[in-house]
Amino acid sequence: MADFIKIFQMKNQTLRILLVENIHPIAKEKLEAEGYLVDLISHAPSEDELIKILPNYDALGIRSKTEITKKVLDSISNITTIGCFCIGTNQVDLSSAKSHGIVVFNAPHSNTRSVAELVIAEMIALSRQLGDRNTKAHQGEWIKSAEGSREVRGKTLGIVGYGHIGSQVSVLAESMGLKVIFFDTIKKLPLGNARAASSLDELLKESDFITLHVPEIPETMNMMGERELGLMKKGSYLINASRGTVVVIDALASALKSKHIAGCAVDVFPVEPASNKEKFVSPLQGLANVILTPHIGGSTEEAQKAIGAEVAESFRRFLKIGSTSGAVNFPNVDLPFKIGTSRILNVHRNEPGVLGEINGIISKAGANIEGQYLSTDDKIGYLVMDVHSSQVDQLASEISLLNRSIRTRVVY
Repeated sequence: MADFIKIFQMKNQTLRILLVENIHPIAKEKLEAEGYLVDLISHAPSEDELIKILPNYDALGIRSKTEITKKVLDSISNITTIGCFCIGTNQVDLSSAKSHGIVVFNAPHSNTRSVAELVIAEMIALSRQLGDRNTKAHQGEWIKSAEGSREVRGKTLGIVGYGHIGSQVSVLAESMGLKVIFFDTIKKLPLGNARAASSLDELLKESDFITLHVPEIPETMNMMGERELGLMKKGSYLINASRGTVVVIDALASALKSKHIAGCAVDVFPVEPASNKEKFVSPLQGLANVILTPHIGGSTEEAQKAIGAEVAESFRRFLKIGSTSGAVNFPNVDLPFKIGTSRILNVHRNEPGVLGEINGIISKAGANIEGQYLSTDDKIGYLVMDVHSSQVDQLASEISLLNRSIRTRVVY
């Protein structure tokens, strides 16, 4: 009976959405226009806080600081979707979310240009020592000298990770007269005159500037350590706007102190303050020609607005019609609204015979299936059914009671 009540509420009661970490107001505006109740929290809630407040909500929007752990996911039953209003999703236990039938979305494209522009700006700033000279000028010192100040034109930029951001950096850099090489573990089509390096080592040895654009996965953990930094050209520069765990910070500090590396710009760190009120500490502080920024690669008004709109649209399509297009942990299904029918969504363990059991329930009730869509991966199946029946809530309740069902709801 409890499952029936939950399904009935999902269809007939106003859904509540929680947005945390100062997500752009456009998201709240768009979701409220769809009739949802939206609450905002400016900070990143702790694990205990999430466990306490999430039972009041049906969907959750986060940014990079909020950790959605297995413990959090095990404690909630009503959340159907989580939106990461950013590129990365490593802050969410995606496997656990899938096992609970929770769809996770992100915004992989919306802040691409913002990050790419920051990288270009930092490359020029490092080459001209703008950070240090700006600081000296504020302190009253007049450092008017060409020593150590160079143009970027004619230099070689090495891009590690040639995805959405890396390829954008490639285009911008080439238009400024740089030679571009890149390395990616997946074969990628070069843009313009960019060339793929045969190995990371080759890229490190040839590049005057190196910029990192890789995800946080086991293979990228500490990928730029003492050995890799030592392979870089003497007097070269490193830029990291990807993930904080990619670079061994102590090794980078040592390479800077020895003058092997002429400067660096770092936007992400292994440990970052949870809020603007916490103090930031790093071994890179106080070193010459080092630009430190507080994880602002995608923090432009344009990017945050675009991200807010993109993930809010993913929420709308999932909550209204069951579309999982763009989900990072779920089979992708994109369907139109079907007039004159009711739509049942079912997430189940991907095992033989489940579809037969579900169709048996529909057939026994004498309901007509107008359309049926099933997409699976190795763990789960995602089934969307458009049916003609006056007892759609009861049907959904019976389906939800099947041993291998994970989550069932009626969207309309």
